[in-house]
Amino acid sequence: MQKQSYIKSLSCKLTAGKIDRRQFVMSALAAGVTLPSALGFANSAMAATPKFGGRLRQGITGGATTDVLDPGQILDAYMINVLMGQVRNNLTSVSADGQLVGDLAESWEATPDAKTWHLNIRKGVEFHNGKTLDATDIVDSLNHHLGADNPSAANGLLAGVVSVQAEGNNKVIVELSGGDSDFPFILSDYHLNMCPSNGDGTIDWQSGNGTGGYIIVDHDPGVRTLTKRNPNYWKENTCFFDEVETLGIQDATARTNALMTGAIDCMNDVDLKTVNLLKKNPAVTIRSTTGNKQITLPMITTMAPFDNNDVRLAVKHIIDREDWLEKVIFGYGELGNDNPIGPANIYRANTDELPQRQYDPEKAKFHLKKAGYDRLSIQFHAADTGFNGSVDAGSLMAESARSAGLDIEVVREPNDGYWSNVWMKKAFSACYWSGRPTENWIFSQIYAADASWNDTSWKHDRFNKLLIQARSELDAGKRREQYVEMQRIVNTEGGVCLPLFQADVMAHGSSLHVPEVIANNWVLDGNMNSERWWFS
Repeated sequence: MQKQSYIKSLSCKLTAGKIDRRQFVMSALAAGVTLPSALGFANSAMAATPKFGGRLRQGITGGATTDVLDPGQILDAYMINVLMGQVRNNLTSVSADGQLVGDLAESWEATPDAKTWHLNIRKGVEFHNGKTLDATDIVDSLNHHLGADNPSAANGLLAGVVSVQAEGNNKVIVELSGGDSDFPFILSDYHLNMCPSNGDGTIDWQSGNGTGGYIIVDHDPGVRTLTKRNPNYWKENTCFFDEVETLGIQDATARTNALMTGAIDCMNDVDLKTVNLLKKNPAVTIRSTTGNKQITLPMITTMAPFDNNDVRLAVKHIIDREDWLEKVIFGYGELGNDNPIGPANIYRANTDELPQRQYDPEKAKFHLKKAGYDRLSIQFHAADTGFNGSVDAGSLMAESARSAGLDIEVVREPNDGYWSNVWMKKAFSACYWSGRPTENWIFSQIYAADASWNDTSWKHDRFNKLLIQARSELDAGKRREQYVEMQRIVNTEGGVCLPLFQADVMAHGSSLHVPEVIANNWVLDGNMNSERWWFS
């Protein structure tokens, strides 16, 4: 045990550059380690030593030609990775091990009622144009998402914010309408990138200027973005690539071929149909993480026939979830229960509190008759960018729905423009959500009555009352009761059908060093791969 501890200590010194390879091997031999073992330990330690250089080429889904640099309008993985992962910083961030850490906010304190938050802004940080970050940039960046009818997707998340004010150059005070002990988590949302102030209350988002580890060189929305390392980045020992080339590759086969031929170094969203074949390639590594990523089928509750809850319940009962788990995501995940609170959330309802919904065509038929239908025809709109395999999933759903009296036509939509033209516009469609770390976050962003991304247009008085109460409830037991009741309401009356929680599966070439522990909150190591990885 002492020898193992000594070798581990030597490895840390070699990785940190405090000793060289020869000194490591000689010390290990003196400790009684054989020469082959000493050389092996040295190679492992040196492989974990960060190296600068090279261009990272990554193939990512979710880009669109309609993408903009406005942080409030970030829609999917491509722009999350470019803006939050490379170009800009947030006030807080979630580390690879799931802990909340300070980013541009060095620290924060709250009053006992969690209604007033004091954010201490990091000093000495520069934007790419040389401007020094100060409290005004923070105030205007947060205000960019506030106000009635503000189109920002973070508007619902910040609905409780009453005011944001600067106190000197490096402190910001945020006043909330009610207590919210999760507020620092919300500040890590990928829409809340900090941008430079224009000096008139607005921000400069158009230029792509940020404080992040990489600077935009060329940007063709949804197609290709090239960034270069920021030589003045405030985070030490990060951002090891000279350049990052992000390519929007929607087609799963094209992404896979690009990785296999060496045209790209890494990719998200591995096609689960071919993942086992990809695993056989010794030059490719497959990594999967399981968190709260979820497949959803939003039904817009203001559009017929989904304005009738019995129709929505019928849909929720005609999906064979076990079949989907096996055939749509090939076992990479677990069953969903029409409830967005996932396995990584602490207040998730257990099966005693909320029994698992099963495939039950007779119950679906009952709800259809209750809604006034002997038979009903509906359309389901799907594209791979909604979630991989969504068209096949639609076909499975159509098959299992027939015996209940539901005729489902699957409409294949183009990937480009899907989030602008189909999602939140067509009555019944395919969607996915990456996991949010807190119950308040996901409920506020997607299910609150006034949320910008309320993709079912669902409004429920009791639910919205509980949402406000739970935010400020400091008693963990009472807070759990409130969140469990909210999950029951969404399950039985909401507009979302949530059949599955899905693992994130990515792949990368052998030339990349990827840490053993990677984040499970977003794809590609929390979309921070450009900052955390390097070429070995």
